[in-house]
Amino acid sequence: MFSEDNVVRGHKGRAEALGNFIVIFFAIIFARLWYLQIYKGDELHRYSMENRLRKEVLLAPRGMIFSRNNELLVHNTPRFDAVIVPQYLSSRDQVFKKLAQVLDMEEDEIDKILKKNGRQPRYQPVTIKKNISRKEVAVIETENSKMPGVSVMTFISREYQDREVGGHILGYISEISQSQLPKFRERDNYDYKLGDFIGQSGIEEERDLELRGEDGYEFIEVDALGRRKRYMGANKLFEGIEGKPPIPGDNIRLTIDRDMQQAAFKALDGKVGSAVAIDVKTGEVMAMVSHPSFDPGQFSRGISSAYWSDLSNDERNPMRDRTVQEHYSPGSTFKAITAIAALEEGIVDEKTEVHCPGYFQLGRRRFHCWKQYGHGKVNLIKSLRESCDVYYYKIGTQLDIDVLAKYARALGFGNKSGVALPRETPGLIPTKEWKKKLRGTEWQKGETLSCVIGQSFVLSTPLQLAMAYSAIANGGKVIKPTLVKEVFSNSGKVLRAPEPEITSEIKLKPETLALVREGLKQVVNNPKGTSWWNRGNGIAMAGKTGTSQVISMSAEKLFMKCQDKEYRFRHHGVFAAYAPYDDPRIAVSVVVEHGCSGSGAAAPVAKEIVTAFMKKYEPEKMAKFAEVQRQEYLSILRERRRIEAQAADEENRAEPTDGSESTEGTEE
Repeated sequence: MFSEDNVVRGHKGRAEALGNFIVIFFAIIFARLWYLQIYKGDELHRYSMENRLRKEVLLAPRGMIFSRNNELLVHNTPRFDAVIVPQYLSSRDQVFKKLAQVLDMEEDEIDKILKKNGRQPRYQPVTIKKNISRKEVAVIETENSKMPGVSVMTFISREYQDREVGGHILGYISEISQSQLPKFRERDNYDYKLGDFIGQSGIEEERDLELRGEDGYEFIEVDALGRRKRYMGANKLFEGIEGKPPIPGDNIRLTIDRDMQQAAFKALDGKVGSAVAIDVKTGEVMAMVSHPSFDPGQFSRGISSAYWSDLSNDERNPMRDRTVQEHYSPGSTFKAITAIAALEEGIVDEKTEVHCPGYFQLGRRRFHCWKQYGHGKVNLIKSLRESCDVYYYKIGTQLDIDVLAKYARALGFGNKSGVALPRETPGLIPTKEWKKKLRGTEWQKGETLSCVIGQSFVLSTPLQLAMAYSAIANGGKVIKPTLVKEVFSNSGKVLRAPEPEITSEIKLKPETLALVREGLKQVVNNPKGTSWWNRGNGIAMAGKTGTSQVISMSAEKLFMKCQDKEYRFRHHGVFAAYAPYDDPRIAVSVVVEHGCSGSGAAAPVAKEIVTAFMKKYEPEKMAKFAEVQRQEYLSILRERRRIEAQAADEENRAEPTDGSESTEGTEE
């Protein structure tokens, strides 16, 4: 038998082990309590408070956009959206019924929207209706207790002062799509999220990161149904849980002149086409219009299906920016470039004359001049003034296409301009190598004859055409076109201001420039010029008309009245110019699709743009030129009357008197 002492000794070790275990256990418990309540107490208190809070994003005000003269073009306005947070949604049928009444929607429509967004986290709000009225906002806020999970979120919408006038150049913003998300994240190295509004075209797209700013956030207290209870500042329990204020985006001052922009848009009313005006010394774009256009504010507010349907089904394609995304044969406006190449290469000079009978024969093929019965003897200045095709056909037999391409590219054709607008097309200047690669055939001399007058393979955007005439005006400098004059903060501090950038410069002989400029001047300012009737009043414009053929035509159809042709087969009207001709400040190009002629459709648009510029920036010169123009016109009238009077006098002297006529008749 074991003694009592033996029993105690046998359990003593176990008791000590158990006691040590208990001590260690409670030590761990107390250590954990100290860690959670003392060491991590403040942090965990904040976490517990946040379980009663909802984090709401505070959208950063997007930067504003101004004209070159500080006129506000784009600003922000609040937009209210009705949303449902699925996490707090209860009594679905009751909520749907009530919300459908408030928003004038069908219950099934609300259900479909929720199901469509069913894959996103339940705590993320789902937009049910965008841009709701203030009355709808008031009803939702006051009836909030009857619609758990329903709330109103405030977004920042864009307001475009001139609506369609700046649609393409300003662009628009809309919500980023699921398909755009990975692509844009990689492109901009920015953590875009679903629900973010981003620039989708124009300046809004190209300068999105500068304009968008940085979103902030705040915490609001909610009840079990997700309904707002009070703001953070009203409860001391939430001290230390702070939000982050949004940082507004940078503002942009454009190079666009609002008056010139509106003048261009108004002049294009009823037409399909585009117009560009640039400063020949800095490359600043002063006007840039594509017509028809669209209202960018519709996208920001939440575009309706009806408006989108109208845009999508419009055969004129109003969403396309014709100034940079469309290219055309420049027609006879390209003759100035051919003339420069021919003069520089010594093919023609001031005295070179060509007889124009109305056509040019090359082998079996006859190339027609636009004037059916010809221009007679033509020199270089007359060839530009009256747009004689035969003069340039003759040049085409001696000018290699690669040489012509060299001069055209040096003047800005065939390459993207680098303007800060998306999806610019480079146009086309053909070469022998290009044709060999594309079609596997050799270049033919007859193809050069079509190219020297700006037809066939030659393609140019309206912006490129304006750049080329700007280079002619400034002596050969091709300047990268810019749309942004400066980027500045809300305090007015200038953050960035681009400097003019010369992309290429061609050294031309003074006599080359003098001859070409004189020819362009006479196009508008000589009574025999093709654009004499568009000379305006004191605008001192020099330019070149052009007709861009849409399809090849037989001689019979070529001389048929353009307006009698089917609309889609009518020629495009093209016009390029600069002003004032004695000291150029701006260059302008206009294309009117199916306008039939440059003088009839495009030149009147350019006249309005140049007039707007001269009135605003050169009023004294305009008055001076107007007086010179008036005196020249009076001189022309006096000369015409003198000739008419002389002809009448000679006719009277040649005719016998009435008496002698009757006597002779009687005698017979």
